[in-house]
Amino acid sequence: MSEETYKIRIKYVKSGVLKYIGHLDLMRFFQKAFKRAGVDVAYSQGFSPHQLMSFAAPLALGVTSEGEYFDAEFNSLESSEELVRRLNEQMVDGVYVKDVILLPEKAKKAMSIVAASDYLISFNNEDIKDAVLEKVPYLLKKETIEVFRKTKKNEKVEDIKKGIYKLELNGDKIYMFLATGSEYNLKPESVIEALCKEADVTYNRFDYQIHRVETYYKNANDKLVSLLETGTKIQ
Repeated sequence: MSEETYKIRIKYVKSGVLKYIGHLDLMRFFQKAFKRAGVDVAYSQGFSPHQLMSFAAPLALGVTSEGEYFDAEFNSLESSEELVRRLNEQMVDGVYVKDVILLPEKAKKAMSIVAASDYLISFNNEDIKDAVLEKVPYLLKKETIEVFRKTKKNEKVEDIKKGIYKLELNGDKIYMFLATGSEYNLKPESVIEALCKEADVTYNRFDYQIHRVETYYKNANDKLVSLLETGTKIQ
């Protein structure tokens, strides 16, 4: 690996049937796409060299997104436009690259700075839609929003209100802006579960489609902005 490498951030879309592809399989897909595209990605040193890449806030199975990111290191660079073109020639239906930026030398990895994500929730089950939508304007008015949450270590009832930054109707869909990352991570499924509880309907994950719109970090002014704002276009 060259001593001097360039850090880049790639924004991509995951949709269609690819929403059922797990994170590890998606990572392998991009590794192979890099090889096929012939881009100058950097590798680790040692007995088992691997491409230097790391993903930000991987999606759960069944969730689509237009705001996914991963970081990679390159030995040499082409323009953002050319990298997007070459990578998209290797993509399949359901995955494509939207943008590529060059990161500052001392930029932190995307996975360590993610602070929030926003989502659009649509309904697969029309029978419960009106009842759930009716509760959206009132949920954040409650003093606490308690749901049953499972973690790797235990199961507990938790107040998730602190993790909901915005919750509102968007036509016949639900828009939610939630805490994401290491400090506090709130899954949209937990908010949907709370809405179902308020509407007195049974929560069923398959009644809803979850779509991530964008992924955010806190900038120097403590403002939540897109991960694309961490770098610049490669000319």
